[in-house]
Amino acid sequence: MAETTLLATFTSDFGTRDGYVAAVKGVMLAVAPGLTIVDVSHEIAPQQIEQAVFVTGQAWPFFPPGCVHLVVVDPGVGTDRAAIALRGPRGYAVGPDNGCLSAFVPEEARALMDALRDRPFGPLGFRLPAGYEARAIENPAIVRAERSATFHGRDVFGPAAAHLAAGFPFDEIGPPLERVWLLPPFEGHRAADGVHGRVVHIDRFGNLITSIRGSQLPEGPAELEIAGHRARFVRTYGEGRGLVALVGSSGYVEMALVNGSAAARTGVSVGAPAIVRGR
Repeated sequence: MAETTLLATFTSDFGTRDGYVAAVKGVMLAVAPGLTIVDVSHEIAPQQIEQAVFVTGQAWPFFPPGCVHLVVVDPGVGTDRAAIALRGPRGYAVGPDNGCLSAFVPEEARALMDALRDRPFGPLGFRLPAGYEARAIENPAIVRAERSATFHGRDVFGPAAAHLAAGFPFDEIGPPLERVWLLPPFEGHRAADGVHGRVVHIDRFGNLITSIRGSQLPEGPAELEIAGHRARFVRTYGEGRGLVALVGSSGYVEMALVNGSAAARTGVSVGAPAIVRGR
């Protein structure tokens, strides 16, 4: 076997109320007893692939080379969607082929042609750039013999990720894939009335993080509107009163409530429309 990494991250929409996360970790540790598993988040909203991509995109770049990144946000579990593993210059990613592994692939390789920019946002079939490979997880040696139709995290993805971390040869996982489903990069859409986007994540503090990049803000004063709620831009969370808008540490525009929760104040959820307008 190849040199071992024994480091994996784990992201899911399982939450922590049930035993799902523990079951996946137990299977992984049975395969690779010395494996360190770092939880990125298990509070992804159910079936929210876009949110999973945003959250992993904020965490994965800070992990050392060779890490295996596991994502189980899988609304198509049990269907004919593929189970895949990706290999790139900095490590591996494992999960369903539904776009949830998008943050593993550089943004420039996921950019849309101008002709496609007006299409509804969602995963598209992309060819991987040079230095990246994809394989279908089909080798029976790296998955559980008895597989539930509804829990591939435990029976397919977790074991496959642990085997990769323990040095299982990537080329033996299964057949190569020419295309995989990926989300295009997060960015706002410029229109005559402003820059349009949507809420892609709500963090622990209730901040409404949008797909609009800070680099897309107009020059001069501006305001952010999310589902009818408006806020003026400030520099930090402690400035202003009530709802405020700012560019967060992720580099994206967000709405916050000073000393409170913007999510609770507005009742907004992931997917809500957002627009930045000049004032």
